Amino acid sequence: MTGKTFEYAPAPESRAVVDLASSYGLFIGGEFTAGAGSATFKTINPATEEVLAEVTEAGEADVDRAVAAARRAYERVWGPMPGRERAKYLFRIARIVQERSRELAVAESLDNGKPIRESRDGDLPLVAAWFFYYAGWADKLEHAGLGTEPRALGVAGQVIPWNFPLMMLAWKIAPALATGNTVVLKPAETTPLTALLFAEICQQADLPAGVVNIVTGAGPTGQALVTHAGVDKVAFTGSTAVGRGIARSLAGTDKRLTLELGGKAANVVFDDAPLDQAVEGIVNGIFFNQGHVCCAGSRLLVQESVADEVLERLKARMTTLRVGDPLDKNTDVGAINSAAQLARIRTLSDTGDAEGAERWSAPCTLPDHGFWFAPTIFTGVTQAHRIAREEIFGPVLSVLTFRTPAEAVAKANNTPYGLSAGVWTEKGSRILWMAEQLRAGVVWANTFNKFDPASPFGGYKESGYGREGGRHGLAGYLR
Repeated sequence: MTGKTFEYAPAPESRAVVDLASSYGLFIGGEFTAGAGSATFKTINPATEEVLAEVTEAGEADVDRAVAAARRAYERVWGPMPGRERAKYLFRIARIVQERSRELAVAESLDNGKPIRESRDGDLPLVAAWFFYYAGWADKLEHAGLGTEPRALGVAGQVIPWNFPLMMLAWKIAPALATGNTVVLKPAETTPLTALLFAEICQQADLPAGVVNIVTGAGPTGQALVTHAGVDKVAFTGSTAVGRGIARSLAGTDKRLTLELGGKAANVVFDDAPLDQAVEGIVNGIFFNQGHVCCAGSRLLVQESVADEVLERLKARMTTLRVGDPLDKNTDVGAINSAAQLARIRTLSDTGDAEGAERWSAPCTLPDHGFWFAPTIFTGVTQAHRIAREEIFGPVLSVLTFRTPAEAVAKANNTPYGLSAGVWTEKGSRILWMAEQLRAGVVWANTFNKFDPASPFGGYKESGYGREGGRHGLAGYLR
């Protein structure tokens, strides 16, 4: 009897659940408003290159207005408000996020390119959880171990990236509001839509005017925000290069700063690891969200004695990955977020070829329109290769081998980054030893890319400083 291969029928999520406007203004003082100038930009669907909406580009005058609105709200309403009252607003926002989660998930996949099952089952539950969690802290700040009378800093300027637009918004805004600060937030220029939908949620929750302000734009808008004299705290998630520039621009000022930057995480597989489980963790570590993850397991370190078997199983698993329409519920790997990011991924991958590494890509048919890159692994990689040193931020995995745990640690730590790592082994003592030796802010054991609002997240070295999440996430917003 011959076996049959069953194909997945298309299972697209409906776009009808999202009512996107053709154009969006800035959200300042509780209202959508036009920019002081006439500059706008278009945000597109990376899977089709279709224009989704026209968005206002905020200038310095707009940032001035937003910071002034945040200052008024801080001094007159939000700062003096008791923590138990602030908590009610955060709980309300969390519930509305849950009620509108399907709409928000579709908007995120349209604007970002990530598969709907990731935005629906990963991002949105975490967004709601972050607001629920920090709502619980709002009236308990004196018990956080940060002093008996912790006080808010004032106005927080926050700049977030395009890889997890709504989740990064929640990571920034929830602790800021819980601690009594007000916010001016700038989303990434390629993914502003869910931040603008969140502005509607703030209105729906009757959040006092000016507590949350959202200014859209590109680099100059972010620079105007982080250097603004009226901002007391800057929180940035993005590239290490931009983070360095922000740190330089704030040197000598009294602004507080937290940075969550790049990564080049090692995913370490020992010979006693449960290999099927480890392969799933490798796939999740690098191909989740198209590899657009700062803590992605982009370097696979596998023990020599099982390297061939792991690679065989990994390639077999990669042939089953479905690449295509982000709104199809069966899709595993969606579109690359932008043409610029696709060009960088291609450039670094071509460098891997030129330097002698061996490329293997999963067989798949890429769509004719949009920005796409097939899931790819490189073998024969050394620590001198650019693809093993530089953050590619795409679905590209570099495979290296090791013989001893000490060699694994040395290779894993041989990077300017220090954001995350993964360890796969059945020995609990080895997990604890590795976690102590690895210079990474987060070490996952027999799993990867797991997040919880009660657990702090952040890095060492060029991956930034400060922590987001957990009790530690309150510290960056209190004096």
